[in-house]
This record gives sequence, structure tokens and C-alpha cells, in this order.
Amino acid sequence: MSILVIGSTGTVGSLVVQGLAKQGAQVKAMVRRTGTLSLPAGVDGVVADLGDVNSLRLAMSGVRTLFLLNALAPDEVTQSLQALSVAREAGIQRIVYLSVIHADLYTDVPHFTGKHTVERMIESLDLPATILRPAYFMQNDAAIQSVIEGYGVFPMPIGAKGCAMVDVRDIADIAVAELLRRDRSAEPLPRLTLEVAGNEVFTGEAAAAVWAQALNREIRYGGDDVQAFEAQLTAQHVPAWMAYDLRLMMSRIQQLGQIPAAGATRTLEKILGRPLRTYQAFVAERVKAA
Repeated sequence: MSILVIGSTGTVGSLVVQGLAKQGAQVKAMVRRTGTLSLPAGVDGVVADLGDVNSLRLAMSGVRTLFLLNALAPDEVTQSLQALSVAREAGIQRIVYLSVIHADLYTDVPHFTGKHTVERMIESLDLPATILRPAYFMQNDAAIQSVIEGYGVFPMPIGAKGCAMVDVRDIADIAVAELLRRDRSAEPLPRLTLEVAGNEVFTGEAAAAVWAQALNREIRYGGDDVQAFEAQLTAQHVPAWMAYDLRLMMSRIQQLGQIPAAGATRTLEKILGRPLRTYQAFVAERVKAA
């Protein structure tokens, strides 16, 4: 029996595949077409699509444990609910689902509310699953490094409430630990929800200050204009529906922040057996590599 990773080509999913392979797990990585992913030795690629139920049934044949990560898509809810339903039909009783922090609070943000709907399915059907709820990815800021260095501006409009940013490598390591814990258990384990966030909360101003220190120059925060943020995404050929979704997300981050409950990070560090990575270390790593 194997572990199936859905979302294996993405930033988090590819790291999950690598982490499982290093631990000697039997892994199947789901891809949409052959040749799209260089897989670690011993990992089997399986071609399937979240919109194709028959291909999902074939992909889940012989699978004991499932990692479900669904990227932003207009039909994300349908895809995820179908994937979990097919998993139930296949008798899969060991699941790790990647959701998002405060999925229940960002009610006007489509991909947050979609993930909360999936969480509700897991809860109402009492599926034996770990729900991972990550906060803002540190790696989001890799995409804006050229703007930061070229214009002296931190352009992400995350506001003043603050985000407990988390490194995607920590997210993947926690996912691997939970997948192996469930996979190696003789019986299905109780449902668990984990907020996956960093130890330090960053505002827009604070994030800019970290880059300023690493670059040894002035970096200012670009401000809270989410309309300009949406327009910039559209100019970069991001689909209009996605640009608007991300604009709504930024508005909620400004209003509510992304801060985990007390004790959440201690739980994560216990799972990892080490401290969580810091934003300062991430930025220093990016600057050194540039």
C-alpha cells in the first residue's frame, strides 16, 4: 500500500514527495501528464486529474494514505470534495489535507471559503484526517524580491495586523510527519487540525525592515492599496478571477491578520523536533542566493 500525493508538482507538494521518499515510504505522485515532474528515485508517477473521477479512482487504487493539496482553481471545491469522496469509496482512512489559516473567518475570499467547505465535509463525515492550516508563505516574497531590490519597496499589502509567516519547507516537513504517523498506525487515527504558522508576526512595515537589514539599504513598505495590487497582478497576466480572489485575501489580512492560537507553534516544533525557520533566515538566504 502506498501514499498518494495530490498536488505533487507544486511548491509544497514536491517537497512532500521528496520528504516521504527520503523516509523510505512507498509514494505515488499524481500528475496531469507524463514528463511534467522529475520524481525522486522509487516514486511512481500516476497520471490523473481532479476533474476526472475515473482517473482519480485509478490513481487511488492500492493507496493507504492520501495527501490532498488543491491549487487555486475556479472549481476547487468540486475537485476537492470529489477527491475525498473517491478516497472514501476506495477505503482510504488516512488523510492529510492542506487548508489555510482562518478559512472560517475569510468568508468573502473564494479559496478560503472553499477550503472551509472541505473542512466541514471532513468534520461532518468524521474522516480520519489531519487538517493543516498554514499562514502566509514566506516563499510568497521570493516572487517580489526583484521589486524589493530594484525599487526599494516591499509591495505586498499585508497591512498592520500582522502575519505569522511560515516557511513552506516547514509546512512540508509537518505534512510528511503527519502522513507517516497516520500511515504507520495500525488503526485510523482521530481527526486533528493544526495551525501551521511561524513564531513571529510581521506587518508590512516589519517585513520591509527585515529586507532593509539584509540588503543594508532603505526598503519602505508600499502601503495597503489592494486595488493597485489587483491591477498589478492583472498586468502580469494573472487570470482576473484569481487576481480578485487574492485582492480579497489581502483585504482580510489587513483587517484580521493571520495569527495562530496560543501554543500552536510549540505543537509544531514538537512535531518537527526542531525550531521553526525564521523570516529573517529566509530573507538572508534569498539575498545571498541572488
